[in-house]
Amino acid sequence: MDWSLQTSSGQVRGGSSAVTLNTPSSDALLNDIRRHLVRERGFSVATLNLDHVVKLRGHKEFRDAYARHTHVVADGNPIVWLARLSGQPMHLAPGADLLHPVIAIAAEMGLPVAFVGGTEASLVEAATRLEAEHPGLRIVARISPSMGFDPTGAEAESVIDQLQEAGAQLCLLALGAPRQEIFAAHAQERLRRTGFLSIGAGLDFVSGHQRRAPRVMRALKAEWLWRMASNPRRLAGRYGRCFAVLPHLVVAAVRSRKVQS
Repeated sequence: MDWSLQTSSGQVRGGSSAVTLNTPSSDALLNDIRRHLVRERGFSVATLNLDHVVKLRGHKEFRDAYARHTHVVADGNPIVWLARLSGQPMHLAPGADLLHPVIAIAAEMGLPVAFVGGTEASLVEAATRLEAEHPGLRIVARISPSMGFDPTGAEAESVIDQLQEAGAQLCLLALGAPRQEIFAAHAQERLRRTGFLSIGAGLDFVSGHQRRAPRVMRALKAEWLWRMASNPRRLAGRYGRCFAVLPHLVVAAVRSRKVQS
């Protein structure tokens, strides 16, 4: 099956499936999130990286969920470079980096916030730290689904009920891909005024249950290397598959640029 990467103003390569990067930077995203929250309009934010690209190629439900997200940003330098190679300006907007700015908006506005994903211990610690750092933050639900969580199954419906009862207007999802994106798209059908932001391990970074790469590694665009060295058994295969799709995407980006010129 073919796969294509699009930007809001151009396509890197046509194909039977496409993901659209429709938000060029974290600043643009944060401004739009604020507008949605002020107007009590729901939204869903997906953060595209190469691991998602690999999963999207063979996972129709994941592709369908991505297509229903209101915002897609580039979470990973390869995605940024590919977009720019195709002639479209994109800037890095990792989910973990978006967590604090989005929480700050919610605290400023006094909006009810929910966490879904991770362990109960991690959620409690993350909530404690975020409430200390962001005065006025209102965390109304901390939900730790089971290990075999089905993002569209009976447990998902129960989680949606809990979010609705709590009145959550912002929900941070730490379920990992593709579950968090599939759940966001599914929950958005019922919770029209709730905003969903998929942040992967973001809450675990806040709580200290996982350690993020040092700033110097991030500045050198080598966060992936730090992560792989930290857990090579789990991540070596994942990054190998990510690197395997890069040549195809580079060629597609170059062809797209030629078509546009």
